Amino acid sequence: MKDFKRILSFIGPHKGIFVFTLISTIVLALIPTVRPLIIGFMVDKYIMSSTFVDSNHLLNSIDNTYFTSENGFLYWTIVALVTLIFEAALRFVVVYYSNFLGQVIIQDIRRKLFSKLQSFKTQYFDKNPIGRVVTRLVSDTEAFAQIFSDGIINIIGDILMLVVVIVFMFVLNWKFSLLVLIPIPLLLYATKVFKNAIKKAYQTESKQVSRLNTFVQERIIGMNLVQLFTRESIEYKKFTEINREHRNAHIRTVWAYSIFFPIVEILSSISIAFIIFYATYQLIDNPVDEVSGGQLFTFILWVQMLYRPIRMLADKFNVLQRGIVRSKNIFGVLDDEQTIHDDGEATLVKDFKGELSFKHVSFAYNEPEYVLKDVSFDIKEGETIAFVGATGAGKSTIINILGRFYEFQKGEVLVDGKDIRSYSIDSIRNSISVVLQDVFLFSDSIYNNITLYNKDITKDDVIEAAKIVGVHDFISKLPGDYDFDVKERGSVLSTGQRQLLSFLRAYVFNPKILILDEATSSIDTETEELIQNAINKLTKGRTSIVIAHRLSTIKNADKIIVLDKGEIIEQGSHDELLKKEGYYHQLYNIQFDKN
Repeated sequence: MKDFKRILSFIGPHKGIFVFTLISTIVLALIPTVRPLIIGFMVDKYIMSSTFVDSNHLLNSIDNTYFTSENGFLYWTIVALVTLIFEAALRFVVVYYSNFLGQVIIQDIRRKLFSKLQSFKTQYFDKNPIGRVVTRLVSDTEAFAQIFSDGIINIIGDILMLVVVIVFMFVLNWKFSLLVLIPIPLLLYATKVFKNAIKKAYQTESKQVSRLNTFVQERIIGMNLVQLFTRESIEYKKFTEINREHRNAHIRTVWAYSIFFPIVEILSSISIAFIIFYATYQLIDNPVDEVSGGQLFTFILWVQMLYRPIRMLADKFNVLQRGIVRSKNIFGVLDDEQTIHDDGEATLVKDFKGELSFKHVSFAYNEPEYVLKDVSFDIKEGETIAFVGATGAGKSTIINILGRFYEFQKGEVLVDGKDIRSYSIDSIRNSISVVLQDVFLFSDSIYNNITLYNKDITKDDVIEAAKIVGVHDFISKLPGDYDFDVKERGSVLSTGQRQLLSFLRAYVFNPKILILDEATSSIDTETEELIQNAINKLTKGRTSIVIAHRLSTIKNADKIIVLDKGEIIEQGSHDELLKKEGYYHQLYNIQFDKN
């Protein structure tokens, strides 16, 4: 119920649609129950009046003019037809607006989910596969929305129709009504068993959908690796197994439905058989006082109306259960606190100087295993600082802390002399541009990948910046130049071209702090010259942090900091570190084969 109440809270912004649909559903539950009365009356009055006595008490109060008129049959036919058309129109309204409500709620939930995902620490995405996250945002929200489009409103309508039909039955003929209700206890028991079975099946299905999406997403992203190591047959076997389990999960739901629905039909037929048997007996034994043919027709139609909502209720309750199961996944994301929030007094600053200080900073992804241990250094405005060290030494962690993708546990990080946490996250990130080794490009034009849809950056600004950085010539040679679609992750461009575009993107945003993370580690010598030229343009007048394995690219840095196992072991200029003949000197000799 706690989850269900939270689900209902999403109706809030759309109360008008919900109330309108609910009223239409209530009216729709009443209208169909009247139609069998009209048909039963017509059977008694115009078809079987010479044999049976009309006992349709609910219609006896209607003006006798229409009973005795020569056009009476036509009149009541038109009434039945109008009732049917009105019912169809109402059903259209209910179906359309209940699904419309579901879709607008999907839209709201996905907005909240996507906004929440964007606020998560990088650590969240390290621990959760992309396929699982996509499942939460797409498949789970679809099931959640079905609570409104196929669940709550329809359940209310079906329950109301049940009540109305049963009341009408007892008013018209209480003996028939009791006969009709004899199989109901069996139906209720079957419904309970079905409900429990389908709930377990839906829980399994939810897990298998997430597992399948995760597997497919990862294999498509890593298809080059799969093909390079000729793992196609192995991955195919894995996929076949996961796909089989996914199929089996769905089959379990189908199996439950295939058992339950025939049971409902059998019990419905038993109810009809009871009233036909009883009516036949009464008509033969005492045809005057007990029953009319019109009543028999009316009750047969009502039995169908009685069992259809019960059958549909079981289905709708399972839609509800499925949605609640999936909603737990959604709420799990919305309630996750793996976000970095601004402090209540965080200030928005647009113009940083670019002075940085780490004072006794320690950081651990999983305490107590610290990746950075008591790290301290200062970077003055406009300086270029380089970090070197073995993989896992903590170089990239420093960048993640500066961008506030992770929160450090000990020490202080100062920007322009103030605690980094005193600034808003947007202030910090708008002042930093990062060029990574693995450049990410969206499936979009070069221009949009450079500006990231920032309206303050015009195409002329991009072209001018491209000329300064030295990438205008290669862009101009592409079909459509700056409107060229680079496809997913920039797959149609070379590694060097993608890297140059990342430099251009960093340049047009005019950052106060520039971070180059292994930006030249996977490119050829010719492209490296272009990139080195771009680096010189980018770092001029900016506070710059460079992480590099190629020591040749950091010779001119104002200071080089050497990290090992999360600790600073050396720092100084290139020449100073070579004179020390320490760790940096060894790295330099290894790279340039000097003894």
